[in-house]
Amino acid sequence: MSTVLITGANRGLGLEFALQYAAEGWRVLGACRNPAAAEELGQLAKRAAGGLLTVALDVASAASVAHAAQQLREEPIDVLINCAGLMGAEHQRLGHLDYEDWARVLEVNTLGPLRVIEAFAAQLERGERKLIASLTSGMGSIADNNSGGWIAYRSSKAALNMVVKCAAISLAPRHIACIVINPGWVRTDMGGPHATLTPEQSVAAMRRVFSSIRPADTGRFFNYDGRTYPW
Repeated sequence: MSTVLITGANRGLGLEFALQYAAEGWRVLGACRNPAAAEELGQLAKRAAGGLLTVALDVASAASVAHAAQQLREEPIDVLINCAGLMGAEHQRLGHLDYEDWARVLEVNTLGPLRVIEAFAAQLERGERKLIASLTSGMGSIADNNSGGWIAYRSSKAALNMVVKCAAISLAPRHIACIVINPGWVRTDMGGPHATLTPEQSVAAMRRVFSSIRPADTGRFFNYDGRTYPW
């Protein structure tokens, strides 16, 4: 049985990843800050009949990440999906920045995924698939930024792209592939009701990309449909 670890599995794309992988018989490690309050994830765990384990993990806390990694130390992990993320405050433009909020966004969106990658690299090395996929955004592309604004969120995702590129180089000798992927504009709490994709569509498309990743693809920036996204 293949195993996937998903951060931010209590809502949005993270929950949809958990639903789809569980439906296909994967062992799902659904991580979020407070599993007791994650009602939908808890219901999925009951239906999955032992195939889904909820895990307390706050990506913004080094102690929480370390504790989760220790709890799961015996679990070989095939795929790790860094899905937890924050949009941050509105009006993130020059002259209207909340620097404390910006620091929080960076903590979750940039430092958080790297904490998880470092903590679970040994479990990924023991897995068969050996894939780490971190959800970035088209808003983190410097080449694709023609509208400005959302400085905290954009910068956190651009920094995540660099973090994952560095991790890809470091983990290549251990045969672990690391990619970033843009999920598209999705109808979640973050994407809003007018987005063009449903969570089901976005996650199904990203999973197809994951299934095609080879070691030579490590360090790349993908769109949800498999195209290369501009840095």
